[in-house]
Amino acid sequence: MLLQPNQRTKLDESSDTAFYDVPRFVTHVDDGFIQQLTDLYRQRLTPNSRIFDMMSSWVSHLPAEVDFEWVEGHGLNAEELAKNRRLNHYFVQNLNENPRLPLDDQSFDAVLNTVSVQYLQQPEVVFGEIYRILKPGGIAIISFSNRMFYQKAIAAWRDGSETRRVNLVKGYFGSVPGFSNPEVVAHTPSVPSILQMLGMAGGDPFYAVIAERMEPLVSSQL
Repeated sequence: MLLQPNQRTKLDESSDTAFYDVPRFVTHVDDGFIQQLTDLYRQRLTPNSRIFDMMSSWVSHLPAEVDFEWVEGHGLNAEELAKNRRLNHYFVQNLNENPRLPLDDQSFDAVLNTVSVQYLQQPEVVFGEIYRILKPGGIAIISFSNRMFYQKAIAAWRDGSETRRVNLVKGYFGSVPGFSNPEVVAHTPSVPSILQMLGMAGGDPFYAVIAERMEPLVSSQL
């Protein structure tokens, strides 16, 4: 078992559905993080492909100049998702109550999750679903920083260092046979000494853990 039961707990154990009932039309990371994420998508996502934007909101981080065949959205607040103009369709579902996605096998070229992986209480199941809906060769990009709704993040995330959190996400991929060895993209802004003296941060750190659904091995018979 990747996580023990106590590592899956939240300080606020009330329903996530109720917590996200009121829309929050705010951004949860700074402009530097958003730019790095959009640049990463520009590099790694294929135009005219099918995208699943999991645990999304009213803001899209997809590059504006790139067209996609279909962008499916998912989240916990319908009002937020309705504002996201990049979504062709969306659905609302609490993955901590039902981690099974209502999506067809091998139906997406990419799955994206932005600053939300810390809230998953059954990450192994959800990452199994990510694998299931990805086409062979499809890519999953899980991005995060050090911000969170602290009371809604699982204990393993709250109590871990940033390095530990990166390793957690790598472990989520590793718990599902068939994913490639995860790649990590990380950028921690340096802080000028004068700002350090004033206790000021230098911007949100950026982390992305990336893996592909491997092509199935074809055995040859002599």
